[in-house]
Amino acid sequence: MGQTPSPPSEAIDLLNRHIGEPTATHLLSDRRGSRAWKIQGPQGAVALKANNPDSDHARDKAAEMAQENDHLLRLTDADALSPDYRVSAGTWEGGQWLAVRWIDGAPLWRALALARSPEGDRAAVRPWLAGIARTWAQHLALMHAAGWAHADVQPTNTLVTHGGQAAVIDYALACGPDSGPRLPYRGALTHTTAPEIAAALLDTPADIHIQAQPAADIWSLGASLFWCWTGHRPVAYDDTIDRLKKLAVIAKGTTTALRDVQPWPFPEFEGAVTACLAPDPADRPTAKELTAAW
Repeated sequence: MGQTPSPPSEAIDLLNRHIGEPTATHLLSDRRGSRAWKIQGPQGAVALKANNPDSDHARDKAAEMAQENDHLLRLTDADALSPDYRVSAGTWEGGQWLAVRWIDGAPLWRALALARSPEGDRAAVRPWLAGIARTWAQHLALMHAAGWAHADVQPTNTLVTHGGQAAVIDYALACGPDSGPRLPYRGALTHTTAPEIAAALLDTPADIHIQAQPAADIWSLGASLFWCWTGHRPVAYDDTIDRLKKLAVIAKGTTTALRDVQPWPFPEFEGAVTACLAPDPADRPTAKELTAAW
């Protein structure tokens, strides 16, 4: 069994200024060319990401982390992101690292486990579920007002805090209002890809940038809530087919009727989620409108 990778010493040296001398370091993930740790100190905790220099994707991941750092700085300047979210970033001998504030929350799928069951049909769960959706939409509304799309709205990029609020993470793929140099955006998680993004991916070469718009975030928001509440993805396809074939199915814009798979009735919530999944981007509500709907 190999040795557990340690975080870059260059990052730890700088983080001492923010959280003090680390008292605990926990490796959270090590896959697809990047690693993530939770670093706990006497003055707080951070999530630290760094590329794996031994991976075949090391260069791409280093560039992606540098891009996310740039996005965080620009989003903060635009008042679309809390200034305390980004902690620090820099280079190390193996590439790039990025540290953000640790958010104590559960990924959306795990958080909604109770709501997916018949036992979730209770008075206390309805405002809790609506509150998650509303605070998620509020985060997106700030980005959209500044001309940004998150472009990677999905269950693993949304944490539910103990207070029942949604926290959005991972801004590496975000699409901003300018046309400056960046890594080409070629979609994110297939299952929450909006139909117009799926169609663009099918119609353009792999090195062409696709500019995601706020309306695509709204479809992905609805898809994520649909999936994590019902246990079914909104677009049904065979999991064994390749990604391009899945995208072709999504591009048709047809989704499973929520009423056919819902675990229990919640008309107000169902109506807003269904509206998010409109095949035409122009027919979807805005994030600001959703904050009132939920």
